[in-house]
Amino acid sequence: MKRFVPVRIGKNVISFLFDKSTFLRTIFALLAAIGIFIFSLGLGEVWITPVEILSVFFGAGEPLNQLIVVDFRLPRILIALLVGIALAVAGALLQGMVRNPLASPDIIGISGGASVFVVGFLVLFSDSNGALMVSIQWLPVSAFTGAFLAAILVYLFSWKNGLAPVRLVLIGIGLSMFMNACTTLLMLIGPIYRASQANIWITGSVNGSTWSHVWILFPWVLVLFILSLFMARHVNLLELGDDVTKAMGSKLTKQRILILLLSTGLVGGSVAFAGGIGFVGLMAPHLARKLIGSSYGALLPMSAIIGAALVMLADLIGRLIAAPLEVPAGVFTAAIGAPYFIYLLFKERGNKS
Repeated sequence: MKRFVPVRIGKNVISFLFDKSTFLRTIFALLAAIGIFIFSLGLGEVWITPVEILSVFFGAGEPLNQLIVVDFRLPRILIALLVGIALAVAGALLQGMVRNPLASPDIIGISGGASVFVVGFLVLFSDSNGALMVSIQWLPVSAFTGAFLAAILVYLFSWKNGLAPVRLVLIGIGLSMFMNACTTLLMLIGPIYRASQANIWITGSVNGSTWSHVWILFPWVLVLFILSLFMARHVNLLELGDDVTKAMGSKLTKQRILILLLSTGLVGGSVAFAGGIGFVGLMAPHLARKLIGSSYGALLPMSAIIGAALVMLADLIGRLIAAPLEVPAGVFTAAIGAPYFIYLLFKERGNKS
């Protein structure tokens, strides 16, 4: 039986090879993510069975279950899902663009830049009562601006006859620490109410998510994710090296700028509503590569599924482990991601020696 099946749409408009093994593994990962989604809706101080959850979705559930599922749990779980997708895809794009397995939005300071602008937005546009004077819909735009500026700084400072992986990571870590200091400064000079709220963005949490957040973040992530899929073949070329990319006729600088815009847009949207949830953009693409390989046409969807599952699972553990208190999801992603990052550092050093 053939592993690859050629698929053509239209008269030479779209053509690609369909990998049966990759498809099956992606479906399995998707089913696992759906399982985490359903259990997240049911688990909590009030246990709701999957059958009762389905009844709620079809409008036949009890009023209490309807309130708990639709108004309390579903918005935060959807935000966790969207944030996981955004961070994972952004991490995969960055790793392919700079050919660096250590690249991740939070490690190289992009999430930190978004956090600075988010906290600055909350400080500058809050009145004396702590209410925002402008629409919250401008929050992702502010986060995107901060993420893009941070990405540009890392890219420029790391460039010296090419992008050296270790130099990029070290400069990114330094920039991340500087951004954290700026965030702390803004918290000190801002209102006390906003300072306490800003702590959420530093650690990373989906607690307090509402349907208005979902309706803002959903189209943002959906559009950028679709555009990322169209850029998959260009990222595949970039991973082959600058010389090969130029020889194939690809406009190297233009492609890198477009990929940078997509990744920073995804990071900005996620940080705006869930803060700096760390290491998802590092772990999800690596796990996806181990499962299906490095072709970005399949890697991006698999990374998105794994990223969504990681953040939903971290949020679920945070809700249950110390109930009725809630532990931010970023605590658990960092607890897993930090040792994994150290492992990758040692692995990279071993490969160079």
